[in-house]
Amino acid sequence: MRKCVGCGEMKPKKEMLRILRTAEEEFVLDATGRKNGRGAYLCCSQDCFLKAVKSKGLERSFKQPIPEGVYKRLEKEMSEIETR
Repeated sequence: MRKCVGCGEMKPKKEMLRILRTAEEEFVLDATGRKNGRGAYLCCSQDCFLKAVKSKGLERSFKQPIPEGVYKRLEKEMSEIETR
């Protein structure tokens, strides 16, 4: 079980998306949930992503500020996943 940084609900790991900070300080979506790096979990909904941005849930999870460009790229990637 993992906790969504947006809504705070506990859900099974396979039902959630993992946002990953790599060793190179990049932020990416980890669809497999197995890549190396620090991860934070989000529900597969745009609403949870927006809540995480507003409440700075991702910044708290990674203990660092996240650039605006990263949020825009993650939002685009999440909208592509939602349409599948």
